Amino acid sequence: MKDENKPFNDVIDHFNKIEGNAANLAKTNIKKLSKPLKYFGYFTIGSISLSILLIIILNLLN
Repeated sequence: MKDENKPFNDVIDHFNKIEGNAANLAKTNIKKLSKPLKYFGYFTIGSISLSILLIIILNLLN
């Protein structure tokens, strides 16, 4: 599992270094984020989810 994030060739490795792609993105710990950033994320995801749910409900009623 240690080689899971290892690039499979030099081109991908170069691309990741130049573009700044996070190789360890899967290991991101949300608990380490600041409170305002966490709350903004929760609000955004909640708003999008609620909007989609309301759109579905209103389309069914119409």
